[in-house]
Order: sequence, then C-alpha cells, then structure tokens
Amino acid sequence: MMPVQADDAFMKSETSCNRFDTVIVRRTLRSALPSSVLWGVVFGCMVAFTALSYSTIYRTQTDRNSLASAFGANISTSALFGPAPQLQTVAGFTVFKVWLTISIIGGIWGLLISTRLLRGEEESGRWELLLMGRATRRGAAAQVILGLSGGVIVVWLFTALITVVAGKSPDVNIGVQPALFFSLSLVVTTLMFIAVGALASQLAATRRQAATYASWVLGVSYALRMVADSGGALHWLIWVSPLGWVEQLQPLVSSYPIGLAPIFAFTIVLVIVSLYLAGLRDLGASMVGDHDHSEANFSFLSGSMGLTIRLERSLIISWAVALAATGLISGFIADAAGGTLSQSSVQTVFTRLGASGTGIETFLGVSFLMMGVLVGFVAIGQINAAQVEESEGRLDQLLVHPLKRIWWFGGKLLVATLVLVTMGVIAGIFSWLGAVLQSPKVSFFASIGAGLNIVAPAVALLGVSALVFGIWPRATTFAGYGVLAWSLLIEIVGGVGALNHWIFDTSLFHQMAAAPAVSINLTSDILMVLGGLAAALAGLGFFVRRDICGK
Repeated sequence: MMPVQADDAFMKSETSCNRFDTVIVRRTLRSALPSSVLWGVVFGCMVAFTALSYSTIYRTQTDRNSLASAFGANISTSALFGPAPQLQTVAGFTVFKVWLTISIIGGIWGLLISTRLLRGEEESGRWELLLMGRATRRGAAAQVILGLSGGVIVVWLFTALITVVAGKSPDVNIGVQPALFFSLSLVVTTLMFIAVGALASQLAATRRQAATYASWVLGVSYALRMVADSGGALHWLIWVSPLGWVEQLQPLVSSYPIGLAPIFAFTIVLVIVSLYLAGLRDLGASMVGDHDHSEANFSFLSGSMGLTIRLERSLIISWAVALAATGLISGFIADAAGGTLSQSSVQTVFTRLGASGTGIETFLGVSFLMMGVLVGFVAIGQINAAQVEESEGRLDQLLVHPLKRIWWFGGKLLVATLVLVTMGVIAGIFSWLGAVLQSPKVSFFASIGAGLNIVAPAVALLGVSALVFGIWPRATTFAGYGVLAWSLLIEIVGGVGALNHWIFDTSLFHQMAAAPAVSINLTSDILMVLGGLAAALAGLGFFVRRDICGK
C-alpha cells in the first residue's frame, strides 16, 4: 500500500498536471492584459473624442456639407486615409477619422506581442520549462494563441464600453449594436496579425525575424489598400488586402457583417497552419532561416556597434523596403491624386496639415507625413530592441567583457541615428522615382530634402524613448508609442477640424513642414533634432548610473 505522504504527493502531482491544461493560457493572458487594457482605453477614447468633437467643430449643416464635399470620394484622401462616406454625419466622420489609424496600431501591437510570446519565449529558453509537463509544442502554441485571443477580447470590451457610453450622448446618438460592431471592426486587425505573428514564429529562427516577416505582411496589406483606394481599374485589390477586408465592413455607415467571413477565415487558416508547423519542428528549430551547416559569418562582429547592425539588419531592411514601396506608390499616384486637389476644397484641409501649394506637391507633402510616421516607428523600435536585450539578460553577457555601458548604448544611439537618416533618403529617392514615372514636375533634390525633413521628428522620438529607457526601462515602449500616437492623432484632428494652436503645437509632426509642398522649416527641424539628441544624451547618462534590469 502506498504511504499516506506519498499518496498525497501523488494526488498533488495529478492535480497539478490537470491544472496545467490552462496554465499557459492564464500566463499568456496575464502578460497581455496590461497592454490590452491600455490599447482598449486608448482606442475607445479616440472614438469618443472624435465623435463628441464633431458637433463642436462642425456646428451647422453647411459646415458638414462642406466637409463631405471636401473629402467625399476624393481619391487623394481615400488613398491616404481610406474612403470617407457620409461625412455629414457623426458616424461617417468617426469612421473616417479613426479606423485606419487604430487598425494599423492594432496590427502592429498584435504581431509584436504574438512574436514575443511565441518565438521570443521559445528563443529565451523559457518554453523548455513549460514543455517539461504534459503540454506538447502544438498544445502550448494553441494555449498562447488562445490567451492572446483573450487579450483581443479585453481590447474590444474596453473599446466597446467607451464607445457605447459616448454613443449615448445626444450629440453622438450611436446605438449600442452599431457601437459594438464598430468596436469589433477596430480590433479584428489585431486578431488577424496575432495569427500572422503566430505563423511567422514557426517560420523564423528568431523573434526579430518573426516580427520582420509579420511586418512585411502588414506593409503589403497597407500598400495594396492604398493602391485600391487610389481609384482606377485596380480597386479589386481591396479584396486581397486584410486591411481592405476591414475597410469593407463599413461600420456605422452601412454595416456589412458578412465581410467578417474572410477575416475570420484568414485568421483560422493561419492558426491551423501555425499549430501544424509547431508540431512538426523541434523545440528551438524553425521552418526557414536556420542554417546549421552554413559557413561562419563574422561580418559586423568587430565591436558593439557592428553587433547592433548585425542583430537589427533584417528589421532595418524590412522597414527600408516598406518605406521604398510606400514612397514609390505615393509618387506614382501623386500626379493623378494631386490633380483632384487643384479644384477641390479638400486642399483647404491639406493646408491645415501644412501642405499648401500645387496639387501634386500638396499630395506628396501629406504622403511624406505618413512616411514620417513609419520612420518614427523605426526610431522607437531601435530603443525597444535595446530594452529587450537588457530585460532578457543578453546585455549581461556583453558587459562582463571590457565593454563599458556608455559605449554599448551610445553605439546603439549612433547606429539608430544613421539608420533614420538612411530611411529619410530612401523615402525621398523612391518618392521621386514614382513621381517621375508619371510627371517630370517633381525635383529630385526637393524629394531628397523632403525625405530628410521627416527625420527630425523621428530623432525627437528616439530621444524621448532613450530618455525613458535610461530612467524607467519598462516604460520605454509605452512612452515612445504614446508620444507617436498623440502626435499623429493631434495632426489628423487638426487637419480635419479645429484645434487650439497650443494643443496643435504638441504634435511633433505639426512642427515638421510638409515638404515639398512648402519650404523646409530648418529652425524647427534643428530644434527637434537638438532636443532629441539632448534627451538621448540624458538617457545615456541615466543608463550609465542605474542598475541593469532583468525580468
């Protein structure tokens, strides 16, 4: 007979094994919960602020009709921000203002958290502990995806709650059911790109590679949607873009719930393929990009700066390709889209964004604003990569050698600055190439100048992120993306409506001149660059003096 103590231990072991079936789900949900709540509140507040401000900004029916006439079916604004139906209503205005911005932010968050909690956890070795129990590789991956789906539900709940409350206002008057469907349409992009990140985590050998692969999908999706909404015979491309599927839901305007079918089908197929691949490969292995027998490659390993370039080169190349593609497409459609601005009242709205001048230059001015947002993501990503190296313990292995902290982080800041300048040049060159294919009106040097112009706010974002990293590393991601989201939101709100100039001036993108539509404001650019560099140096000083923080 089994001794009582042994029997108790056996029963506890069985209970622990039975409870393990949900431990990964709960662990994943706990990891995702803080950011899920944050983005749910942010998305909901963006919707509420936009809806409630409509009646204040556009008081009369004449003002609302003018707004609808300005944007309406204008292909330039459709290409940049998506279609704008029924702008004479609160519902149409709200959809136009927030859906694309929230969808892109949600997609980026989805792919980043998915690759972090799948490939990132496996790469760090923590999955070995999880798989010592009854969970299989396929089962563990399924539980992570289920936990992340719970995170998406949390985002939807907070977004929906705030949207429903705002909809009760007499000035908004949006029903509960339309508000719930609208909130769902705002978070389905996150769900899709969690699935994209899950598949990329099975294909790639590292978290960085997985995030790169998933980012490519998001970039191609945005490019296809942009071309489809620019008018002409290529509008059918809307049906091959995940962002296009979300656009076709048309929430609050003429809701199209059947449009959820391709979204959920796409998500389910990717999840099934991801789980199938997870069961095929060994722990720590990958389906592509893991060449165990390749020749040794010692390039960029001569110092900490070289190591930074080597670690980040795949992601840097991905962002460079995305910027090149965006610039090429923007330049290619600039002549046709700009032609609609010359005789359109939408030019007044573009002027509020700082892009005054002739049609083609005005369109390129706003296009460079959007590319400036992409370069801002690059800047924040460089500091986030440093924070990940520290939190996962890889920095400890470098600092035990004769490498001073100041040279490690200072080298990263220098590399990041050079990367940002390179991104600006790429944006300028490819925008010019796209434009000259249709019209010789655009100057090469003006395009290069406009490309370098978008580097200034990116350097400021780099400095903010570096400063927070030096003081409070765990808040790095929230601080960087928070300033970026605020700057973009204020710029868009100020372009479509009216804002106090003190609020408008808090946007980094408002401080950037909309070149080539207008002349570059060197004073403003220099101040942003100097401010960013000063913040970065202060962050470097704080980093040198604080303790190294791990998880």
